[in-house]
Amino acid sequence: MRIIVTRVQPQAQHWAERFAASGHEALVLPLIEVRGLPDTTAVRAAWQRLPGYAAVMFVSRHAVDFFFQERPGPVSAGNPLTVPAPRFWSTGPGTAKALLAQGVPPALLDTPAEQAGQFDSEALWSLVHTGVRQGSKVLIVRGDSVASDGSTSADNDAGVGREWLAERLRQAGAQVDFLVAYQRGAPVWGDQQRELARDAASSGAVWLFSSAEALGHLHELLPGQDWAATRAHATHPRIAAAARGLGFGVVTQSRPTWEEVLASVESPA
Repeated sequence: MRIIVTRVQPQAQHWAERFAASGHEALVLPLIEVRGLPDTTAVRAAWQRLPGYAAVMFVSRHAVDFFFQERPGPVSAGNPLTVPAPRFWSTGPGTAKALLAQGVPPALLDTPAEQAGQFDSEALWSLVHTGVRQGSKVLIVRGDSVASDGSTSADNDAGVGREWLAERLRQAGAQVDFLVAYQRGAPVWGDQQRELARDAASSGAVWLFSSAEALGHLHELLPGQDWAATRAHATHPRIAAAARGLGFGVVTQSRPTWEEVLASVESPA
């Protein structure tokens, strides 16, 4: 089976290697590029205010990586955080592992269990809502999406998920602050990538999507492409809806764990 992995690097290469080890032809075609901020003053300032927050929510492992790059003092994996420290919130196992690797104690981490039915803001809220108090301050660390014309907008890759969480927090009496820690945008494709993508749109390949934003970039990179004969696999209902909206003829879905993605991809559509 031919699988097109569209995740951000270096995760895309890692997933492609695992698919290859399972006997599949896996091609890496990232649809999102991630980069640091030209000015990290705000991120460094947030570290100084960190003890004043009851919790810090990270939207992705990239949010973790770029935030911790600006940590005062030596930055190294396993370097424990000083006390007092806030709770650290994550919606999925990848982000949770990134936080643990940065020295966040497991006792301070709130994240849906790997056996949970879904990994999103709703699942996280079900875990943390009872601990939110009137006047609590919560920081949400996210990215900016950079358009082809250079303009930026708040990274809203998970549909209304993060704003949904912010609204629940406000309704519970909490103050919500947002912090941009990185930028993400569409890749720049050459003729080789476009030809590969067009071929994969008609050769029976399975496109793996872990981002609705990636589908938007695909539409911009290949405008007018017919996806009716192509299968997409999504790791969240909102991403699956975006794939159907783009015109993929078959759309399957699973949780974003490696085992479930592999099993679903290998099952007949």
